[in-house]
Amino acid sequence: MTGRPAAFVDRDGTIIRDANYIRNPADVEVLPGVAAALRELNERGVAVIVVTNQSGVARGMLTTRDYEAVTQRVDALLAADGARIDATYMCPHHPDVTGPCDCRKPGLALYRKAIHDHQLDPARSAYVGDRWRDVAPALVLGGMPILLDMDSTLEEDRVDALRNGVATAPSFAQAIERYVAALPAPRRKE
Repeated sequence: MTGRPAAFVDRDGTIIRDANYIRNPADVEVLPGVAAALRELNERGVAVIVVTNQSGVARGMLTTRDYEAVTQRVDALLAADGARIDATYMCPHHPDVTGPCDCRKPGLALYRKAIHDHQLDPARSAYVGDRWRDVAPALVLGGMPILLDMDSTLEEDRVDALRNGVATAPSFAQAIERYVAALPAPRRKE
């Protein structure tokens, strides 16, 4: 594929503090270093694609309107720091409530939709998140998986990363720094 590279990133626990089924936009807190890292990706022409599981919708803990209001707040806070998310894809399901689906991570449906919608090259892309399910799609689609080793990362996620030879990083900013270092140098304008 010859599309542009992307950074497929999780939302809760990765770019914002995980507030457990966040529904109030006032509770949004962008994690340190995230805006600058996203701005770096924006400047390099890397598409920033959020892929997020929001099982709280299926469980009745928040509505799609709540989710959209939180998303707008995230976008506004990032924009205030000169960064942007190019697209967001959300799975509202939970297998115990709605049955199985292909869009719940680590399922590939939302990734494939984003790749198609934005003409992306998954093999030149990064997959970043605080849970194994956020980075596992890279093992199928290609690209660079980087598991964030955060407070919200479960020990089983760390074990899966180690077992599969997936790199870890202590912060989103350091994960993006590692990914950017692997990108070809930008062409100089003459």
